[in-house]
Amino acid sequence: MAQKKILVIQDMSCTGRCSITVALPLLSACGFETAVVPTSVLSTHTGGFVDYYHIDLTDDMDGILEHWKKLNMHFDGIYVGFLASKSQVDNTIRFIEQVKDEATIIFVDPAMADEGELYSLLPEGFPKEMKRLCAMSNVMVPNMSEAFMLLDMEYEEGPYEERKIEEMLKKLAKINETQVILTGVSFEDNRIGAASYHTCGDFHFYACRYVDGMFYGAGDVFMSVLVGAIMNDLTIPRSIDISCEFVLDCIERTVMEAEDYRYGLNFEQGIPFLLRLLNKI
Repeated sequence: MAQKKILVIQDMSCTGRCSITVALPLLSACGFETAVVPTSVLSTHTGGFVDYYHIDLTDDMDGILEHWKKLNMHFDGIYVGFLASKSQVDNTIRFIEQVKDEATIIFVDPAMADEGELYSLLPEGFPKEMKRLCAMSNVMVPNMSEAFMLLDMEYEEGPYEERKIEEMLKKLAKINETQVILTGVSFEDNRIGAASYHTCGDFHFYACRYVDGMFYGAGDVFMSVLVGAIMNDLTIPRSIDISCEFVLDCIERTVMEAEDYRYGLNFEQGIPFLLRLLNKI
């Protein structure tokens, strides 16, 4: 069976485990050939750090695409994460149109907000731009803050009523007319997880123990494992369960070992556990 190819489009932080520096090793560990299109390079990610160095690669994306068109590049999966501008959204849409085929699964993490606040690099009104990209996805994976923004609703903190989450999922599913996975969902104080809805009417929810703290890059770890599990032909519910379990494992290890959570989760030492969850070993 031919090795599957996955394209990751998002930023790269030189240190601080998030975005491409999380996606590339985790997807490779899941068995895929992984290509990247960095939309920008940062000395660190923007969460918790100040005075970081930022190189905008928006204009360089076109050059990569033109070369790939000559190579007739196509991918089995496309995973889009953090984008910093309308121009990057436009470029990403062009990329997807050129390198996908009928069987390509498009995953979009509309990474733009947390705790009800838009990320500092992003312009006001950006959720409308991200909504255009989400409409192209087969699987869209917002967190609660992003879900409220995509639906033009005022942000509310959890825990949430199950009925409210189901209503939000149904509305979100109208954006891409297929599968939505909502992260950061909590129905009680000491547990947190993810809920999903498919337009055929299937709901799923999985929660694990809540660990208090700001764990930078946790969303990227969840998303990368989710993409890896789905592309390994696991069901959406099982992929969600695996992703939640692995993130909790990484958080627990980080709490025991790390002095500074800004540098992300220790996922590297958990890769053998991930492979067992995926039945790879």
